[in-house]
Amino acid sequence: MAASGQVDGAALAGWEFAGELSLSGELRPVRGALAMGLVLSGLSDPGQLVLPQASAEEAALVPDTAVYGARHLLDVVQRFAPPGEAAPDTPAGWARVATQPVGAVLHHPDLSDVKGQASAKRALEIAAAGGHSVLMVGPPGSGKSMLAQRFAGLLPPMSPSEALESAAIASLAGRFSLDRWAVRPMTAPHHTASAVALVDGGSPPRPGEISLAHHGVLFLDELVECGRAPLEALREPLETGVITISRAARRAEFPARFQLIAAMNPCPCGHQGSPLNACRCTPDQVLRYQGKLSGPLLDRIDLQVVVPAVRPDDLLGAPRGEPSAVVQQRVVAARQRAMDRQGCPNHALQGQQIDDHVAMDAATRQFLQQAATRLGWSARGTHRVLKLARTVADLAGSTPLTVGHLAEAIQYRRALEVATRRRTPGGHSARRTAARPTASALTVSYPTAAHPPTCVAQAGGWCGLRVRRGPRRLVPAGQRRAEPSKLTRAPTAGAVACSMVRTEPSCMRTRTW
Repeated sequence: MAASGQVDGAALAGWEFAGELSLSGELRPVRGALAMGLVLSGLSDPGQLVLPQASAEEAALVPDTAVYGARHLLDVVQRFAPPGEAAPDTPAGWARVATQPVGAVLHHPDLSDVKGQASAKRALEIAAAGGHSVLMVGPPGSGKSMLAQRFAGLLPPMSPSEALESAAIASLAGRFSLDRWAVRPMTAPHHTASAVALVDGGSPPRPGEISLAHHGVLFLDELVECGRAPLEALREPLETGVITISRAARRAEFPARFQLIAAMNPCPCGHQGSPLNACRCTPDQVLRYQGKLSGPLLDRIDLQVVVPAVRPDDLLGAPRGEPSAVVQQRVVAARQRAMDRQGCPNHALQGQQIDDHVAMDAATRQFLQQAATRLGWSARGTHRVLKLARTVADLAGSTPLTVGHLAEAIQYRRALEVATRRRTPGGHSARRTAARPTASALTVSYPTAAHPPTCVAQAGGWCGLRVRRGPRRLVPAGQRRAEPSKLTRAPTAGAVACSMVRTEPSCMRTRTW
């Protein structure tokens, strides 16, 4: 339009324009308005920005930025009309938008709604104070999702720079809204999300879930059920805080400094170590299930906490716990101690900073060396325990690290081992109980009667089940092998009862032991 003389080209100097033009000349909002204002504010000569009215309110959140809103293309033409043409001083649809950031309106659920789970709440408090990642392991219905949904309310309030960065990323993805200004973001993608949806991508590249959680929380429920590729893609962002997308045509880098809050069941059935329900998984099934999480990924998760099932009497009779506001005050005080001492949260300490700011006496250092040797930690794991202990000390208001601070940090690195070895009400360990039938009868199906399973039994219960080729044999406790026909009588002390059930279709036979 400047080339055709419809607007004054010289008057456009120092002005930036963005918007979507409809066929009627109306200006429609566009994505990334806040990011545009943020980029302009960082220039030596920021200039002035013209946007559609809806986008102008978003870009005006950036301080010290001149943002104008226009409703129609004619409003812009009239504002920059060539000299000598009659034009109103201020077009009807043209106005400057005041830079007045709105306050946070939305609030996160309160932590006092969660009954019991004192150890899990303590772990979340430590994670919020130091910026650490958390893995919660427990049976279904123990409160893992409730705790995760309330974690963002424990974090310190966002600074203006953090709020601008988070809002700019949300604006690029088209998810920004004014009522979420200065509110910690929390993204919770489904466990079937692909690696591209989780860690950014597409053509052109766009922010993914981890970038949308920048300066906020990324909650991954059913962590073991997530694909291996999305989980392994989290390893670099957890360390560096950025994600780089390289394609044949372009290369894009997005910030991704988030806190990972993950939840998982200890076994396929979910009741491993639960005092309320017996687990029906074998040890091999438990190991395969937990083995879906790679060692390098677990090494990058600072806190691994067990969330046990809550008994009904404890659930109904327990009083309300501390509200989120009280816990947040302690978190803010501990985070401020770290910022005053080293200029960054404890989770961001690297290299020489760990030696400079994690002071230990000889007894504490020896205790750490013994724990690292016995538990087989890597160098990364040892450093993460040190940073975790530094956060525990900050919450206690202590400058030097003590053995107590270190011992509390160590217990948060053994959740999967503790969940697997927890004892059940009957007194048997979970590893042994997993190999026993959990009901009064055990049903075994096999293709043909030629190769039935071989069962080993003992008086007082089952101790194992195995399948092998050959005829069926039952071994009562303290007796030699006997024929099945001799064991069909009613069970007595030290004997085993056997009954046969034939099912249709005849391609499968079911025997109930």
